[in-house]
Amino acid sequence: MVKDKFSKSEKNAPFEFVNKREITEKILPVIDNTLMRFGLIPVEVELVKENHRWFLRIFIYSAEREVNLDDCERVSRSLSDFLEELIPFKYNLEVSSPGLERKIKSDKEFLIFKGKDINLKLKEPVDESGEKQFVAKIVDFDENEGLTVFTYKDKKNIIIKKENIVTAKLYSNEI
Repeated sequence: MVKDKFSKSEKNAPFEFVNKREITEKILPVIDNTLMRFGLIPVEVELVKENHRWFLRIFIYSAEREVNLDDCERVSRSLSDFLEELIPFKYNLEVSSPGLERKIKSDKEFLIFKGKDINLKLKEPVDESGEKQFVAKIVDFDENEGLTVFTYKDKKNIIIKKENIVTAKLYSNEI
């Protein structure tokens, strides 16, 4: 869902500099609290400028159920007025689910998607099979130890160091 938002304090003059970190720090608690009320989790919040337009993208997730269009619309409506007060320029608000084959971009996402299947691509194989790419289930993640996954081929848990992961994507055989 995309909406154009204008801050009440918006001026017609173009913005020379926007402190994205400062704005993100202001809006994250509001986003977290709103999503919590709906039983949702923010997977990613991204404030970016593309083709001279600002976008605030919020990817939402629920461990209990699939996120649907109604969820995205409710979150968007609930956040609109609050964000309007905190973001001092015109922006497009996009609220969506992470998608079936989302690339995992942060350590936090390994914990959010615990129990989900992922397609892993590694720098080096972790066992004698020599495989560098395979599908596995996320069991756990520890910043120091790495990612623990259950491999379907060997039917066992293995630990993969974070540095050895080239890419990790959610995997769905529904596609």
